Amino acid sequence: MLSGMTTKPDEPQPSPRRRAPAGAAVLREDVTEAIRAAVFEELAAVGYARMSIEGIARRAGVGKTAVYRRWRSKLHLVLDIVSALAVQGLPAPDTGSLEGDLRLLYEVTSRALRHPVASQIIPDLQAEAARNAEIAEALQKALREGQDGVATGIVTAAQRRGELREGLDHDLALDLISGPLYWRSVVIRNPRLPKGYLGSLATATAGALRAL
Repeated sequence: MLSGMTTKPDEPQPSPRRRAPAGAAVLREDVTEAIRAAVFEELAAVGYARMSIEGIARRAGVGKTAVYRRWRSKLHLVLDIVSALAVQGLPAPDTGSLEGDLRLLYEVTSRALRHPVASQIIPDLQAEAARNAEIAEALQKALREGQDGVATGIVTAAQRRGELREGLDHDLALDLISGPLYWRSVVIRNPRLPKGYLGSLATATAGALRAL
């Protein structure tokens, strides 16, 4: 034993610190969310065609490398963001009546579509979808499947209450529920709704669903 050194057999020795494997990238969730938020803002500001990774990174307060670690290109970035909308969807209304559920759905959807960011992004992506099949597929998935779960929940609840018959055409029901408001807000882009419009739309849609 070396002079002047003592050991304590029962005392735990500190373990060496582990280093992350070479090349391993830890993707911070707060950075990812900042980039996603920046994409929405950049799309609304300049549109898809003029949007760039540099602009997204600058708006998010990160370097371009942080973006490229997560997505290969702006196309893959936008496809990921748009596809995520389909997963999030909307909360299913549960007011106790078919007409009440439709009215609540229309109020929530109308507010979302009137948001300045959404009102700029959706038309721009629709125009881009005419030129890009991948964006067209992702946008269709986001718009249709995002509403599909909510519409199915409304119809199923109404069937349990005896307000709608079993076996009605599901696709036609979805078109009736989602079509009118999207037509007015997204296609012809007339966000101003007359007083009482959403209530009248809910009443008319409920009547159409009962006729299926």
